[in-house]
Amino acid sequence: MYELTAHAQQSLQKRSNIRLEWLEQAITTPQLVHIDPTDAELEHRLARIDEFEGRVLRVIVNPKTRPIRVITAFFDRNMRNKL
Repeated sequence: MYELTAHAQQSLQKRSNIRLEWLEQAITTPQLVHIDPTDAELEHRLARIDEFEGRVLRVIVNPKTRPIRVITAFFDRNMRNKL
């Protein structure tokens, strides 16, 4: 279970190519997790999306909230071919 912040909702509207199933995949079964460099409460969860040319979806979440709060989501060009 997760909730979207207002910023995350706006991000998903702007980036209509991000499917909710992919967002959920990155949240629940990320291939890589990083702690945010400026806010230790946030995690960057990354998942390779094979159905979208293998691009890497980065979802930034606050895992300490219940439900998990999604801050933003985007395809990370710098991580392409690195997962």
